[in-house]
Amino acid sequence: MTEMSDSTHGDGSAELEHEVAPHLRRLRSRALRDRMAESLLFLPMVMLVLSIGLSYALGEIDERFMTNPSKVITFTPDIAVTLLGTIAGAMITTAGVVFSLLVVSLQLASGQFSPRVLRGFWRDRHGQVLVGLLLSTFAFCVVALSRIDTGADHAPPLTVGLALLLTLLSVIAIVVYLDRISRQQYVGRIMQRVARETHVLISELPYGPHIGVKVGDPVEPPDLAALGRPLVVTAVADGWVQQLSRRAVVAATPPGTVLRLETRVGAYLTAGTSLVTMWPPPPDPAVTARLIAEAVIVGPARTMQQDIDFGLRQLNDIGLRALSAAVNDPTTAVEVILRIGSVMRPLLLADCPAQSVRDPEGRILLTPCDLDHAEYVGHAFNQLRHYAAPHTAVVIPLVRTLRMLADGCRSGYRGALTPDRVRTIEALDRQLELTVAGARAAGLLPEDLAQIEAAATA
Repeated sequence: MTEMSDSTHGDGSAELEHEVAPHLRRLRSRALRDRMAESLLFLPMVMLVLSIGLSYALGEIDERFMTNPSKVITFTPDIAVTLLGTIAGAMITTAGVVFSLLVVSLQLASGQFSPRVLRGFWRDRHGQVLVGLLLSTFAFCVVALSRIDTGADHAPPLTVGLALLLTLLSVIAIVVYLDRISRQQYVGRIMQRVARETHVLISELPYGPHIGVKVGDPVEPPDLAALGRPLVVTAVADGWVQQLSRRAVVAATPPGTVLRLETRVGAYLTAGTSLVTMWPPPPDPAVTARLIAEAVIVGPARTMQQDIDFGLRQLNDIGLRALSAAVNDPTTAVEVILRIGSVMRPLLLADCPAQSVRDPEGRILLTPCDLDHAEYVGHAFNQLRHYAAPHTAVVIPLVRTLRMLADGCRSGYRGALTPDRVRTIEALDRQLELTVAGARAAGLLPEDLAQIEAAATA
């Protein structure tokens, strides 16, 4: 009986791993692509290796086929050696200058706006291509120098010609990068990028390739107290939840299981705390716990892979820094509020994934930690309205934005208002009341307070 039970458990574990595997592959591939997109090393290294290979390949072609280069531009070996050496030295020096410019840009962006906006500079493909082009040109010239025969009648024409072409492309790339990096420091472009990334995720609600695939149909949450003793799967690492696959979490459990996900994308996980609670315990708890842990990608920082709330966090950080006494830039704070309004409107009109769903196998997934519309409203405006209270020029656009969102919710919902929609409207109205109350408590002049109240009740 024991051998038969172990064999059954083994077959069941293999089936679970087979079912979970495709979801985990997609999750890991997305995480890998995101890391590569933010890496200043990956693309330059690929270009560097390709340039070395190309240098050897062109050298072979020059030796075999370019024995009579009378119809192409040619150089003597001595001139080619001098030219390639000069280019190699100039490229490696310029690469150092570009790295210095990048570090200065990161410092300025981190100090003036927020450390969380640095990811946009890391992901800048133009900067990565420039660094790769400079390193590739340097490596190509160094390898070419080693293959030039100073006793020959002429230098290898294709090799020298490509070196000149790479140099010209590097110069053009430097000019483009200098223009781009100066524009990237403008706060409006930073906010535009953050808002654009957030809009992409919002456009996929309630389900999409980034947000997550639909698990099942909405159902009423079961009575957990009647399900008996659960199994608690704990987190194995500290960090921010960057991605999670609900399909993989559900597929890691036998049919008929009830699961409650105790975290969400964008939340911080502490090792040893609850990750998933399930009823009843599975036949092989160790395998299930391992598969569930693999379905949650934890990292040192939040990302925009699935995290809509992180877009709001970045915009808030810029606005709060602008309202600080050290910066004192109300105009930027106003622009932040307008950007948040443009992000929140489609978010509040979109449907959020249901927090209780059942798949065709009878598994029920509960996600009570997921943010609803009312919580998004709080995350978008709680801090801003508090620090904007003494600034009349900032409070008035904030009040108008809240009224715009509330009016849009009342008129934009189709059919009867669901409890979630009602809570959303109530949350917006409450934010409006608190904003006006904060302005009153800030001791503004009666004329300024009258303008704020007029904007709130217009």
